[in-house]
Amino acid sequence: MAETLVKICGLQDVEVLKSMLHLPLDYIGFVFAPSRRRVTLERASELIAELPQWKTSEKPKAAGVFVNPELNELSELLSVVSLDVIQLHGQESPAFCQKVRQAFPQVQVWKALSVADKERDDADNKYTLEQYAGFVDAVLLDTYDPQQSGGSGRTFAWERLPDYQEIALRNGLPLFVAGGLHPNNVGELLDTYAPYGVDVSSGVESEGVKDIIKMTAFVERVKQS
Repeated sequence: MAETLVKICGLQDVEVLKSMLHLPLDYIGFVFAPSRRRVTLERASELIAELPQWKTSEKPKAAGVFVNPELNELSELLSVVSLDVIQLHGQESPAFCQKVRQAFPQVQVWKALSVADKERDDADNKYTLEQYAGFVDAVLLDTYDPQQSGGSGRTFAWERLPDYQEIALRNGLPLFVAGGLHPNNVGELLDTYAPYGVDVSSGVESEGVKDIIKMTAFVERVKQS
């Protein structure tokens, strides 16, 4: 079984990032959308400049999180900040994702989709995923929240995952799982559903700040599964 990839999202502090240099991470996320975890271009550049210092065999890739950005906004940002992934967390259409991919061929494009606990019209469904096939490099499933895009700290109904995984596999799309993950529940997710990747933010924080003990426990739990 392939090793599950790990992304820790919402890094803001350079000293915290330096404390993570030993962790075998695959991606680190920087939020450019309105959020308490939002970073400025200057801070993001400082943080990303630390990635070559990583002490594992491969340094993590830098992912930027955006909500309904304009192409010119992305272009301006990428002229200043070096990103490996553009993660779109709003209502971006497959056509827009294709435009982003064409405009920035050197960067992967991921699309976040929302999964609700109950069927509802305003959350994405498993068939939405198929519409993005061929237009994005990966899909991330997060918990539906009418108030915010991601970072809610709540899980969605994991029993729905096999349907999404089947469609993702059929279309050759890597599928990441986010939403309410933390060191004490990620093992259950891995043991039951073996996702391609996991994405965590609030689940490795204490009082709103990234906690190296929780981050270490989370990464170890994933990589040892």
